[in-house]
Amino acid sequence: MKVEYRIYMGIGIFVLLVTTVYFFWAKEYGGVTMLFGTAGLGIMPALYFGWWRKRMDPRPEDSETATLAESKGAIGAFPSNTIWPFVLGMGAFLSGLSLVFGEWTLVIGGALLIFAAASVTLESRRGGVI
Repeated sequence: MKVEYRIYMGIGIFVLLVTTVYFFWAKEYGGVTMLFGTAGLGIMPALYFGWWRKRMDPRPEDSETATLAESKGAIGAFPSNTIWPFVLGMGAFLSGLSLVFGEWTLVIGGALLIFAAASVTLESRRGGVI
């Protein structure tokens, strides 16, 4: 998790620097707020990966002297092709569409969201080790 931590923290710090320059240069608060939120999108996962890094055993890619032979073995579980991410996206789309057409699309979209989220979670837990 050390590599991911560094990448996300680098993105977050870079955007924070851009936010600081933009604040003093443009003096426009809407863009500063959005850039600050974007920096948070880089820093929050970095803090999460940093938190997990201390609790996990070191992975081969975290070591400077790792060899290719150390990274052999099972990669992880991958779910097969499925329709549920599409159904989940359609539920989110219909829920957003309720802002325009009314609450009846929110009912349909919410039902699709709940059903698809539960289904994709249950299906992914049955995946095998590759």
